[in-house]
Amino acid sequence: MSFPIPAILENEKLKLIQLQQDDFERLYKVASDPEIWAQHPNPDRYKRDVFGNFFKGAIESKGAYLVLDKKNNDVLGSTRFYDYDADDKSVLIGYTFYGRNSWGKKINPAVKKLMLDYAFQYVDKVIFHVGKENIRSQIAIERLGAIKTGEEEIAYFGETPKTNVIYTISAQQWTLSGT
Repeated sequence: MSFPIPAILENEKLKLIQLQQDDFERLYKVASDPEIWAQHPNPDRYKRDVFGNFFKGAIESKGAYLVLDKKNNDVLGSTRFYDYDADDKSVLIGYTFYGRNSWGKKINPAVKKLMLDYAFQYVDKVIFHVGKENIRSQIAIERLGAIKTGEEEIAYFGETPKTNVIYTISAQQWTLSGT
């Protein structure tokens, strides 16, 4: 069995569409805010050339999404599925960011619900890598019911390795969380 990446995931308020090359400017407009990346392992990602590398990795992953507000079609941020492992029956979700105007509005839990509900049709567990200093994202992942399972040096696409906290959530945990 493989892990098919759907072109669209959506609910009544949000739409995740597969990221396309011509989405760069719309997404960079959101990503160019230094505050978004302040706790991230690569705090320079707001710079155009650094974000360009991130975007290239997103396109090459073929699992990245543009997160849109369905009411006005505004770009809120991006996220992706990556590193599907058939033997482990797992997939990773990450590389997620949102513009500050989305913070505190329950966008991330709604996006993760769409992704987790979809993923658990194909895998038994989902893994998240979160920068060790990115406390805001660690709290967000813990609120989903994911459990910290360790730390690991992770090299994001075209970047030097940084320490990340590893979180895991199983299909059973997700079902029990009622999220």
